[in-house]
Amino acid sequence: MTGYEGDTARPRRPLRADAQRNEDRLLEAAADAFARQGAGASVKDIARAAGVGVGTLYRRFPSKELLIEAIYRQEVQHLCEAAPDLTAVQPPAEALRTWMERFIDFMAAKQGMAEALAVVLTDDSEKLHTRTLLADAITHLLTAAEEQSVARPGVAAQDVLMALGGISLIAASEEQRALATRLIDLLLHGIVTS
Repeated sequence: MTGYEGDTARPRRPLRADAQRNEDRLLEAAADAFARQGAGASVKDIARAAGVGVGTLYRRFPSKELLIEAIYRQEVQHLCEAAPDLTAVQPPAEALRTWMERFIDFMAAKQGMAEALAVVLTDDSEKLHTRTLLADAITHLLTAAEEQSVARPGVAAQDVLMALGGISLIAASEEQRALATRLIDLLLHGIVTS
């Protein structure tokens, strides 16, 4: 992993360009497979979808749990990095909405890996670290919206994160992605002033 600010993972040597491309393809194929099939997804099928041999997969990720952990870390990193990217190209309220929709998609994909993540993410400090990174991303979005006078002042990022977590649970149990969007609309109504 390239790591993100505050990452507690062990730093590792940079990969050669071809090895990095292989790892990126493996993580993408694995994330897709786990989202569709859950933790029972076949490692052989993941390697095939990534266009690499199963030996390459096992050299990078000696166990399925390590692969799932790497996907989780990468997805959190991408989600957090999206906040400043979105505020750079979208109006603040739209950036906030887009990020919230991405968060719901992230949580939906995580559902497919829930059983394996329960084994991998046993460290409470790791969970707290992830929540802090996500809250920091939300803070960035809220601050951009406040600076443009389109968000109510004093909205707590942790409150927004908890609301989004609840939305993702409700939508997942109802198996309705459209419901999540409607609930995001309600949440945004409480945040956005115009």
